[in-house]
Amino acid sequence: MGSTEADKPLRRIGASFEDLAAVAKQQQPAAMAAGDFSRACSHVSVLFGCLGIAFKFAEMDYVAKVNDLLEASKSVSTLPSMVEQDIQKGTVRVAGSHTRNLLRVKRGIDMVKVLFEQILVTEGNSLKDAASKAYAQVFAPHHGWAIRKAVGAGMYALPSKSQLLKKLNEDEASAKAQMQSFVRSSGPVILYIEDLFTSRNLGLDW
Repeated sequence: MGSTEADKPLRRIGASFEDLAAVAKQQQPAAMAAGDFSRACSHVSVLFGCLGIAFKFAEMDYVAKVNDLLEASKSVSTLPSMVEQDIQKGTVRVAGSHTRNLLRVKRGIDMVKVLFEQILVTEGNSLKDAASKAYAQVFAPHHGWAIRKAVGAGMYALPSKSQLLKKLNEDEASAKAQMQSFVRSSGPVILYIEDLFTSRNLGLDW
């Protein structure tokens, strides 16, 4: 029995981010729908789950933050208005605020983008180099010594590249195409979120 599209998370991720990128790349970007963004990000959760113990912390944190944004999107229709509400209330940097959670989710997307970029240029069957570089670039600067050490130890329990592809129901060629698609489409989305913060002088490094 052949796999259906539903069994292929990379395709769901790719398609949903293509839609977001289309909004982000407009000359005068429209206000990105909070629901569309949150649903697209929820498809990425499965990837963290496939990476095992090294990224368990990221999976738990990421899923919780995406769920918060999904819930918020029922009453706040766009990402800019979500951020504006927190600015008005003075809660931008408060733990649990939607804006803070949005920044954390953006980091998760960033991490997957860098991971895919590294997988695409790394020879062999090991994910350790690709995952280590992605973690070091995106998450490590924001983590204390204990988490960095735990992640470093967990890197030895990563699945191999072929095991990851099997979990994602892709062969090497199709996975490569899907990863390239995500790298292309997630870039404009990440820049859109970063611009939401920098244009309001909220900073990104917190």
